[in-house]
Amino acid sequence: MDQPAYFPLFVNLSGKRVAVFGGGTVGLRRAQVLSGFGAQVTVISPAFAGQPDGVQLLCRAYSPGDCAGYALVIAATDSRTVNRAVVEECRALGIPVNAADAPGECDFYFPAIARRGSLVAGVTASNTGHRLAAQAARQIRELLDRIEQAKL
Repeated sequence: MDQPAYFPLFVNLSGKRVAVFGGGTVGLRRAQVLSGFGAQVTVISPAFAGQPDGVQLLCRAYSPGDCAGYALVIAATDSRTVNRAVVEECRALGIPVNAADAPGECDFYFPAIARRGSLVAGVTASNTGHRLAAQAARQIRELLDRIEQAKL
């Protein structure tokens, strides 16, 4: 079956509560990006690979009911069972969710971000090529840098 194309939708996250389940590299990186867009991010995990700026850390495992009250949720634990439980809870509550380990369960993809000032581009390869999306985002950042330099 062909992978569906996802519509790029830019959302105002300023002041919105976002939960990230999983304190590893992927979860913390996503938490940091979301925080940079004004989201009030809480990372829930029994352990953390670091301490991102502007992010609240709750040192405990996921429990059913944890997703309630959040506008957006990221499931990025190292457990397929936990990520699936987070997805199921979000679906029941109508909360958009991204499961880092299961593209078919995602309501949205987490794009590679290219941001310079007020210009923001999100790049995805419909989850078929993370390296391709990352390379495209790097090239877009370079283009945005040239645009910023030309304004000077």
